[in-house]
Amino acid sequence: MGNPSPNEAGREACAVPAVPATAQLRRRLAKADLRAVSEVRGALREFLRQWGRPGAADVAELLTSELVTNALVHTDDDAVVTASVGPRGLRVEVRDFAGNRPEPRAPDPDDSTHGRGLVLVQSLADAWGVRAHGVGKAVWFELGGGSAA
Repeated sequence: MGNPSPNEAGREACAVPAVPATAQLRRRLAKADLRAVSEVRGALREFLRQWGRPGAADVAELLTSELVTNALVHTDDDAVVTASVGPRGLRVEVRDFAGNRPEPRAPDPDDSTHGRGLVLVQSLADAWGVRAHGVGKAVWFELGGGSAA
């Protein structure tokens, strides 16, 4: 129990420094529960209180609500939202359990409420995409930024 041996001290000195932990928000959303859209927005707003560029949290809320709404309206199952903030910025992923891939499309001028979600994501996110999952897919976006000073 005394002082560490030279070998033990050397191992401690050579240890790989810990990578800063990424802050994360995760919510499971019940099938067709559109009340979850505003609940997720509020949770994300609180989560992002100290993050990012001016206005970036507002954009993150908007894009997240679009992806959550798409998952709940266009699938017949639950969804999982994960938001992570790390050194490179914010990543939000909405996973659902349906295999169909969403595609941005030009909004119908006669339909004021449908067809704009992915167009908004495509135009406002720094990056976005769709990743196949074992069952279903994850639609994600990223916004650059960093800690608020």
